[in-house]
Amino acid sequence: MKNKLWLVYALITTLFWGVWGALTEVSEKGGFPGTLIYIVWAFTMIIPALIGLKIIHWKVEKDFKSILLGCTIGLLGAGGQLALFTGAIVNGPAYLIFPIISLSPVITILLSVFILKEKASRVGWAGIILAVSAIPLLSYQDPDTPSIGYLWLVFALVVFIAWGMQAFFMKLANNTMKAESIFFYMTITGLLLSPIAWLMTDHSQAIDWGTRGVTTAFGIQLLNSIGALTIVYAFRYGKAIVVSPLTNAVAPIITILLSLLIYAVIPHPFVLIGMVLAVISIFLLAKE
Repeated sequence: MKNKLWLVYALITTLFWGVWGALTEVSEKGGFPGTLIYIVWAFTMIIPALIGLKIIHWKVEKDFKSILLGCTIGLLGAGGQLALFTGAIVNGPAYLIFPIISLSPVITILLSVFILKEKASRVGWAGIILAVSAIPLLSYQDPDTPSIGYLWLVFALVVFIAWGMQAFFMKLANNTMKAESIFFYMTITGLLLSPIAWLMTDHSQAIDWGTRGVTTAFGIQLLNSIGALTIVYAFRYGKAIVVSPLTNAVAPIITILLSLLIYAVIPHPFVLIGMVLAVISIFLLAKE
């Protein structure tokens, strides 16, 4: 912790992911479909992946276990991104989606408890209870306002589960693989799912391939990719018990506040309570 590089990397991740969460639906609302946003995101992963590979002198672990773990981590992450871009942000607002997704440590902790036989602390269980309580509140819809349906919630929960499982497998791979190698396999699997996203695209609709479409999407998704690499180095130089709360808890707050400001929305009191519970639970889960 004497090396303050951890704080620089952690702050970059927190800021980039917070802004990314709030802006990621801008391209879709502007007429650039979520399926193509996924493809753009997958290609932005190449830039930080090349940086990571350069750092380790292009020496990636290639044994069977590393490939299996790397691809599993990558497919869970990319699958979650695909569900986010093709279902969640298409049908729901970021200020509701990202608090739910940010509760994914619940899945990681439960898998660690039941599969690895680890013991969760009282703080961890408190975070889980608050997280479970927050989800129905976040999905509450006022009968006096136009309904947005619940399809966004289904996809948000898919992302929630996928990313929670991804973190669990990252934990398994942590002692045997270099972080840069994990990121390499995440990039490869993300690109491999791109043809699926392309086939899912409704090509009959008008698509903006210009500044407001693909260019904007590239800039926004690059925030996510850079943040994913900088958090690797934040964990390398700093303690997880400090880095995790900062990135996992503060980034969603930035997303929520920016999203509410951008779209000038005042959520229902039940939803606001759910947001507060979600943020508190994220802090508690990050300390587990």
